[in-house]
Amino acid sequence: MSYVGKNIRKIRTVKKLSQAAFAELFGLARPSVGAYEEGRSEPKMETLIQIAQHFGLSVDLLLTKELTVNELYHFDIFQKETVPAAAAKPAARADQQTGVTPFVPAARLLEYIVQHHDSAFLDALPPLTFPHALGPATRAFEIVGAEMQHQQQGLRHQDVVLCRRVDLAAPNLRVHRIYAFVTQSKLLVRRLAERISDSRLRLRADNPDYGTEEFVLEQALEIWEVKAVFTTHLRPPSTMEERLTRLERQVEELLARLSEQED
Repeated sequence: MSYVGKNIRKIRTVKKLSQAAFAELFGLARPSVGAYEEGRSEPKMETLIQIAQHFGLSVDLLLTKELTVNELYHFDIFQKETVPAAAAKPAARADQQTGVTPFVPAARLLEYIVQHHDSAFLDALPPLTFPHALGPATRAFEIVGAEMQHQQQGLRHQDVVLCRRVDLAAPNLRVHRIYAFVTQSKLLVRRLAERISDSRLRLRADNPDYGTEEFVLEQALEIWEVKAVFTTHLRPPSTMEERLTRLERQVEELLARLSEQED
């Protein structure tokens, strides 16, 4: 069940906007706003993103939670009016602070694709602080799916990858490394298998069930090199590690017996 209609009505009420005034803000017809509030239709995703951005909310909140007036007081729809301009202090952008990484949850990926150039949107993303020396241009993305997981190794669903920006003007991409490609429709996390030409890449998933695919660099809005992963999964040792551990134990036992015989 979507709560977007109820939330639009509540936002209009606390902002003292008529349906016509609200519609004018987002280039809508007034009857459309009435239809949203009555649950007869829902806004397109582009409109949802515009509403969320304008009022300092997230699309996820607009859709999945009926907001209360008290909760709305914690968002920008009131703070923009109550905080004096003179009191605002300039601060470094979150995506330009060393050690501070804007985090893009899977639920906000579409918003990020649309607004990845918007400094205000980037500042509003959850900031993560990691101990790293990757420089200020970093992002953290939530992994969706198991394309980069194989035999209990690799990137799992809901893992968070820490990435460093790659210059789109002169992308220095290295074979066998993992990159996150932000496109118009999705986040593609893959390992670079081959550079076919200056403009085309062959990418592969670590999971062999997904195989390889060609990628045109012009499709990339951003490119990020995956440098680390943060996971809640404790990976068991691989079969090779188990064999090595068993072999080491056998060698230790053999050396112990030889030592006993010498004594």
